[in-house]
Amino acid sequence: MAKILIVGAGQAGLQLALGLQADGHDVSVTTDRTPDEIRGGRVLSTQCMFRTALRHESDLGLNLWDGQAPAVEGLGVSVSGPEAARVIDWVGHLDGAAQSVDQRLKMPAWLELFAERGGTVSVASVTVPGLELLARDHDLTLVATGKGELASLFTRDAERSPYAAPQRALAVSYVHGLAPRPEHDFPAVRCNLVPGIGELFVIPALTASGPCDILFWEGVPGGPLDVFEPALDPADQLKRTLELMRQYTPWEYERAAGGVELTDGRATLAGRFTPVVRRPVGEFPGGGLVLGVADAVVTNDPITGQGSNAAAKCAASYLDAIRAHGDQPFDRAFMEAAFDAFWSGGTDVVTGWSNAMLAPPPEHVLQLIGAAGQIQPVADRFANAFDNPSDLPSWFFSPEGASAYLGSFAQD
Repeated sequence: MAKILIVGAGQAGLQLALGLQADGHDVSVTTDRTPDEIRGGRVLSTQCMFRTALRHESDLGLNLWDGQAPAVEGLGVSVSGPEAARVIDWVGHLDGAAQSVDQRLKMPAWLELFAERGGTVSVASVTVPGLELLARDHDLTLVATGKGELASLFTRDAERSPYAAPQRALAVSYVHGLAPRPEHDFPAVRCNLVPGIGELFVIPALTASGPCDILFWEGVPGGPLDVFEPALDPADQLKRTLELMRQYTPWEYERAAGGVELTDGRATLAGRFTPVVRRPVGEFPGGGLVLGVADAVVTNDPITGQGSNAAAKCAASYLDAIRAHGDQPFDRAFMEAAFDAFWSGGTDVVTGWSNAMLAPPPEHVLQLIGAAGQIQPVADRFANAFDNPSDLPSWFFSPEGASAYLGSFAQD
């Protein structure tokens, strides 16, 4: 069996580490924070994991929050029109329940489980020279963090990276006290589109203090939603979040009329990043190689909610590649083939979809969103595309595909 090092203890890194460990490999994980530091820190992300990604977790026995986290049964879209009137509103039903678990719960639990099963955990900030030394003692080294100087190991793929700057300013608040939507009685992710300004996502989730909701603004840089910075006091961030909801999505603001509060003192996150695809194999000055994992090499804007899903799928894809590789050396050919399988397995579609949704929608997409409010199967198909984005090219990406799809209902 192989001696494998994984740098990064997020969704992809730990899922892959636990899978490789179960296969009998000698696996080490390096992370920059202890489990208790993660638990006591600021929220790490938004996330809503759909059926396929959750199956990858359950295949490894990592579905530790089933029965505790809200079972997300649908995904809806609302569009704000003149004077903040809601001109489109519909909910699609998911074929299988989705789930959102605060990563401050999930990652420490997985990290401790990995250690309990005999895995080696090192808590340290790793530099490129330091990683080069560590890699010499391992058969395979993987970088599963897209932050810090390790990202410099992976060069930008210009053909797959159309943006050179952040396309959204991001602001996340985890809250208690948000009332259910009056239009339905089942948990659903809500995507509220404010044309030309940004988006508000509302995600049912689980945090340490129980079920909650995530309020997530994505604002066009320089626009009226671009009022959040990482240093903003959490209470002030929530206040601004609610003020913007009142102004641009009053139907969501009504749900907060009974009073909402942050789930804890570190329940906010703000920032921005540039969507980018990087080449998957990094080379050290001394010639050694390292393989990038998930958002270390594919960083999409969260507008399509694919981050944690793509991470889980990457971990599963790489696990399959390592299993199939057997005892052969983990050379450049293996690394490139492992990434290519992940990319062509649907990540290419996810990246194209995410990048397209950052731009003003073309007419055929507007027609599809509008039709979903009249034709329930269209709403359902749109919702389930978040689980299976590979379904999108046949009907969503082109005017011809959209026309043919909508035309099929006219014939019925």
